[in-house]
Amino acid sequence: MVTETKTTQSVGDYLRANIREYGLLVALVVIMVFFQAVTGGVLFRPVNITNLILQNSFIVIMALGMLLIIVAGHIDLSVGSIVAFTGGLSAIMLVKWGIHFSIVVPICLVFGGMVGAAQGYWVAYQKIPAFIVTLAGMLVFRGLTYLILQNRPIGPFPKDFQSLSTGFVPDFLYFVNPVPGTITNFAALVVVVALVVLAIYYGLKNRKENDKHGTENEPFAFFAAQMAIIAIVAIFLGFQLSTYKGFPNVLVVMGLLIALYTFVTTRSTIGRRIYAMGGNEKAAKLSGINTERLTFYTFVNMGVLAALAGMIIAARLNSATPKAGVGFELDVIAACFIGGASASGGVGKITGAVIGAFIMGVMNNGMSIMGLGIDYQQLVKGLVLLAAVFFDVYNKNKG
Repeated sequence: MVTETKTTQSVGDYLRANIREYGLLVALVVIMVFFQAVTGGVLFRPVNITNLILQNSFIVIMALGMLLIIVAGHIDLSVGSIVAFTGGLSAIMLVKWGIHFSIVVPICLVFGGMVGAAQGYWVAYQKIPAFIVTLAGMLVFRGLTYLILQNRPIGPFPKDFQSLSTGFVPDFLYFVNPVPGTITNFAALVVVVALVVLAIYYGLKNRKENDKHGTENEPFAFFAAQMAIIAIVAIFLGFQLSTYKGFPNVLVVMGLLIALYTFVTTRSTIGRRIYAMGGNEKAAKLSGINTERLTFYTFVNMGVLAALAGMIIAARLNSATPKAGVGFELDVIAACFIGGASASGGVGKITGAVIGAFIMGVMNNGMSIMGLGIDYQQLVKGLVLLAAVFFDVYNKNKG
């Protein structure tokens, strides 16, 4: 009788096998510690952490959609222009026409989906390269933005609409605040601690399920260290936010979207099919996957997220401007590639795209605090993107 012996990877072997994913996390931590030191502690001040979230929320939101498009083997260059146009459209409806924000928001989201559908049709069903279609979209919607705004900003917006980006979740536990005068939003700290406990619980539950089904787990020492680092960082950031105003509304929106898209890409049928299509479209088609419809849906999804980002930016600036969103498509694409997405499709994770977006955001914020001009910021961002892509290609060739 032959007995099957289950082998466990060592920490070193596991790290080597997952160097891309954990290397990104380490890089983000190193960058944050570096800028915390060189800025004299400004980076982690509560006000600046809030600013960091507000400044990068729309990049993270768009990166979720862009990742799916890149995984599917395409690209979208029009997102910056869609951001500007939907921001201008929302401004006209809110300020000039006096329509309530509860009607304006869904109209703009539907419009973004329609723009994505129009572009997705040409890419998926007419087989025109996405680069050409979305380049045309970038020019068309930038021109339309200038046209509808008549080359001047429109604002200010109603307070309700502004709260989409600049509002904060109220402290529903104000009556049990243990440190009045220091903690101004106790609920924020409690929620962060609860989320950390849930993360540890589900992590242990997942390991137990893997053991039950004979699936190999990461080394427990590595799992414990990872959970400890996440808990320490999350509780520290939660405490810092609790001493200011708590959670920005946009952080809640961003967190829910990250959870949703993580589930879609890892647990849903449509997510698996997108990865299969990006890895080998012909094989996916032969296996019965409707690749045209799937490609179409990824562009519709991107349009909706770009519209949401456009409204968030307009609400934050309290006006819609013709220049809004310029260059955003490059930041979003860079976040995905830095986060491990492959230009050839089929590879990429939501967590990687989010980390990539925050790497870019922390560098921008840190260099701004240091007083470095936009010229140096663009130079550094370009070099980081090139290094990330080189690292990806090097690992593939080595493998």
